[in-house]
Amino acid sequence: METARAKTPQQRQVVLLTILLLLGEAGTEAIRYSMPEETESGYLVANLAKDLGLKVGELATRGAQIHHRGNKELLQLDAETGNLLLKEKPDREELCGATEPCVLHFQLILKNPVQFFQTDLQLTDINDHSPEFPHREMLLKIPENVQPGTVFPLKAAQDPDIGSNAVQNYTVSPNLHFHVVTHSRADGRKYPELVLDRALDREEQPELTLTLTAVDGGSPPRSGTITVRIEVVDINDNAPQFVQSLYDVQVPENSPLGALVVMVSARDLDAGIHGNVAYSLFQGGEVSQPFVIDQVTGEIRLSRELDFEVTNRYNIEIAATDGGGLSSKCTVAVHVLDVNDNAPELTISTLTNPIPENSPETVVAVFSVFDLDSGDNGRMVCSIQNHLPFFLKPTFENYYTLVTEGPLDRESRAEYNITITVSDMGTPRLTTQHTITVQVSDANDNAPAFTQTSYTLFVQENNSPALHIGTISATDSDSGSNAHITYSLLPTHDQKLDLSSLISINADNGQLFALRALDYEALQSFEFLVGATDQGMPALSCQVLVRVLVLDANDNAPFVLYPLQNASAPFTELLPRAAEPGYLVTKVVAVDRDSGQNAWLSFQLLKATEPGLFSVWAHNGEVRTSRLLSERDAPKHRLLLLVKDNGDPPRSASVTLHVLLVDGFSQPYLSLPEVVSEPAQDNEDLLTLYLVIALASVSSVFLLSVLLFVGVRLCRRARAASLGGCSVPERHFSGHLVDVSGAGTLSQSYQYEVCLTGDSGTTDFNFLKPVIPSNLIPDTYMLNS
Repeated sequence: METARAKTPQQRQVVLLTILLLLGEAGTEAIRYSMPEETESGYLVANLAKDLGLKVGELATRGAQIHHRGNKELLQLDAETGNLLLKEKPDREELCGATEPCVLHFQLILKNPVQFFQTDLQLTDINDHSPEFPHREMLLKIPENVQPGTVFPLKAAQDPDIGSNAVQNYTVSPNLHFHVVTHSRADGRKYPELVLDRALDREEQPELTLTLTAVDGGSPPRSGTITVRIEVVDINDNAPQFVQSLYDVQVPENSPLGALVVMVSARDLDAGIHGNVAYSLFQGGEVSQPFVIDQVTGEIRLSRELDFEVTNRYNIEIAATDGGGLSSKCTVAVHVLDVNDNAPELTISTLTNPIPENSPETVVAVFSVFDLDSGDNGRMVCSIQNHLPFFLKPTFENYYTLVTEGPLDRESRAEYNITITVSDMGTPRLTTQHTITVQVSDANDNAPAFTQTSYTLFVQENNSPALHIGTISATDSDSGSNAHITYSLLPTHDQKLDLSSLISINADNGQLFALRALDYEALQSFEFLVGATDQGMPALSCQVLVRVLVLDANDNAPFVLYPLQNASAPFTELLPRAAEPGYLVTKVVAVDRDSGQNAWLSFQLLKATEPGLFSVWAHNGEVRTSRLLSERDAPKHRLLLLVKDNGDPPRSASVTLHVLLVDGFSQPYLSLPEVVSEPAQDNEDLLTLYLVIALASVSSVFLLSVLLFVGVRLCRRARAASLGGCSVPERHFSGHLVDVSGAGTLSQSYQYEVCLTGDSGTTDFNFLKPVIPSNLIPDTYMLNS
């Protein structure tokens, strides 16, 4: 193996040398092709067989191969057809860089006999690159005293494309100070220079931002941009300038040492050290002046006491000098003023406190004022705050009285702090202030007021006695005993409502208590009045309506109306053997004295003699057959149904129903020809017949009684309505459960009018007229009738 590997390089060198010699002997001119870069792969470059004068298929027979001489395998030869195809998309910039022209050399090698052909592929450039600057921003620092025409070199953009597709021109965003010039290097590349057109002024514009754009010559042209930020460097070309050339100030003669007289200010538009201003005093040949100045802030302060009688005016010259030695001056004229150095005096003679509210115009205080100064400095003006119900009335010379404008309201404001201000007319004006506090005493002029216009309280039925059910609250704007409130229950106009046995109230805090357990079915709501009385003289009061709503609890089990349930005779329904699946056997009707979801009823079949033969609709209680009857089915069936409400916890009632299978309604007995009759069985059949007859008779009597009772109730409806009336549901309910109101409603197909006696402590129902559509009357009624 090692020997074979050692010989391989030598063999390769011999083959390569032979190829080069043959190439030298070939001496044929190269075949040149040209195509643009980025051409898609699969592109047909040429047909080599045709260009070389070879026959179709000769390339394949002679084992034609393409040698790339170190280049990427860009070309692929189809030897069968002689087509030279592009194997992958060429990128001129990647293959040749900046070399122009970009020529790739390939060799075509044929065998039998050995023959070589030189092939050149020239890639022409397309504009597939945009000019790019090396950085996103370029910073230039230019002194503001640079003369127009100065040139500043800028960084050039790079574009991998060549020729006309490379960068051809530079432009700059419009501005007042610069333009850009495009120059060419020896190799043809372009570079920009920035030329100053107009002198810069840092004080006018300290910084400029330009956008330099490089555009190539492609079609369409591509461009790239860079931000050129120019900082204008400052020079000392501005002297300081005072805000005012003359400062005219006035200083009282009693100003303390170090008091601020005035602050001068000068501005220098230069920056840095050239813009730092220092202030100083120019005394000249005059006597030393009693002022000093802060070199940094320009504050002029007193260094000695002033005396108006010695000197009443000073003229000061101030100099402002910047760091470059430029300076300017201003003048400060100081006028010394004579001062008013005696403040007025105020003396209270009489004071009335407190003042009863609702009293007419009342004198609160009498006082006098005095000032030791003379002239305008001794003239005085008295005043109090605005928006107060008081005013000052001058009486004799410098005497004043403080009087109320009208009756005061303690509830609006119980205390007033009145500041009497006495000012003289001197310059500056001196002021003396004296504050007096005036209290307003209370009168019982406000009745109690409840926090709500009415109160609604909710109580769960079956509550424990003495249960706190709510609190009512009233407020009184008065104070003291005038604001002490006592609560009480007011007599009710409802003679049947014994309020004292139901509700009690705490007279001090308004807490309401239920004295006994409430029953929603007996009393669903009631109203009463509560009074609130203060302890003023005379006493004032108010009242509010309190409404108590009793919330229903699930304390009543469902009650079955049909079929009637009694221990003496179970209810029996007849079912023909020929009944189809879904045949209506009977319908269980039940009510619940509760309300809301506590009265939503559902029906369920718990137990049956023949499971799967009967089914009960949960939402309406209809008992129907689930399949066809057969001879093997028992003749008698006992069904146990459960009626359950939707309360928490739920309550329920059971219904027992007997179903007797018959061959037809014309034969109300059970025929069993295949079974040997026994005496006990005959007696049982006879008993069943008697029960059916008795049930039909009882049903007829019951319907007649109900009709008579409804007629009597219709005559007494007006009186019954005044006593609370009856709740007659007038709509059908849908869904999984049957919605039962407080008075009790039935299913979708049945509607009963039910009244609960409000004056009775019992839980009996009065069942009135059943409204039963004729097509829903059970078959038992039809048979018995």
